[in-house]
Amino acid sequence: MPDQELEYCRDLVTIKDWIQKQPHLPNDVEELLIRRFLASCGYSLELTKRTIDFFFTLRSTAPEIFCKRDPWAPEIRRVFEITDLIPLPRKTKENYKVFLYRLNTTEIDLFNFVDAVKTFFMLADTRLTEEEDIPAGEVPIFDATNVSLKFIPKINLSVLRKYMLYTQEAIPIRLKQIHVINAPAYISKIHAICKPFLKTEVAKLIKFHEPNTDTLYKDVPLELLPDEYGGKAGTVEQIKRYWVKRIEAKRDWFLSHDQRWSVDEARRPADGHRDERARGLPGSFRSLALD
Repeated sequence: MPDQELEYCRDLVTIKDWIQKQPHLPNDVEELLIRRFLASCGYSLELTKRTIDFFFTLRSTAPEIFCKRDPWAPEIRRVFEITDLIPLPRKTKENYKVFLYRLNTTEIDLFNFVDAVKTFFMLADTRLTEEEDIPAGEVPIFDATNVSLKFIPKINLSVLRKYMLYTQEAIPIRLKQIHVINAPAYISKIHAICKPFLKTEVAKLIKFHEPNTDTLYKDVPLELLPDEYGGKAGTVEQIKRYWVKRIEAKRDWFLSHDQRWSVDEARRPADGHRDERARGLPGSFRSLALD
C-alpha cells in the first residue's frame, strides 16, 4: 500500500475513533461522510474535527430546516414541483460537480423560503451519504429568470443566515465557483441581502451573467447543461425526476435522522469547545478550501 494511501487510512481510523469518544456527537456517522470531511478540510485532522462538530451543532440549532423532513409531505412536494434543484450528470474537466437551481414558475406566492431550504438540504444529504465519488469541487448555478422583486419579502433572514453559515462553514464541500445566470438588473438588491452573510473568499467566487450571454461557458462547458439550455445532459425534468426518486427512496433515513444527526449539549465534555456561531454569536470563520 502506498504511503499516502496508508496515511489516509490512518487518518480515517483516527477520526472514527475520535467521533466514538465524543459523547455529545452521533456515533453512527457514515464512513463516506467522514471521507468527505477529510477531503474538504485538506486532510487536516484538527480542522476535520472542528468542522464535524460544527456540522452537527449547527444542524441541532436549526430544527426548522433539519427536522420533520418527509419527502412525501405536501410542503416538500410543492418545492419539488415549483423548483428545479438538480445535480448535473457530468463533471467539468477539473472534476467539479455542477448544479442547477431555479424557480420554474413566476407564481412567487407558491414559494416558501424555509421549505425550499429544507428541501435543498435533503438533496445535499442524499449526495453526502450516497455518492461514493468525491469531486474536487462544487459549482452551483442559480438561474434567476423567474426571480422578481416579490422574492425579497419571502426571504427569512434567520434561516438565510443559517443557510449561509452551514454552506460556507459546515457542509463538507470544496466550493470553486458560483454562477448566477439570467441575472436581472435588480439582482443587486437580492445580493445586498445576502452580502452581510458572505465570506470575502466566497463573495469573490460569484459571477453574474446577464440574459442572452455566453459568458458562463468559459467556466462550465455548454454540453454539461440540460437540453433546455442547449446542452446534452438530458432534460431538466428527466434529471429532476431521478433525484426526486432518490430522495423519496431515502424517506426512512430522513425520518429517523431528525434526532440522530444532532448534538446532545448536556453530554458535551466539560473541556469540549462549542462553536458559539451556532447561537448567532460572533466568531472567526474557519478557512475554507477554496482553491
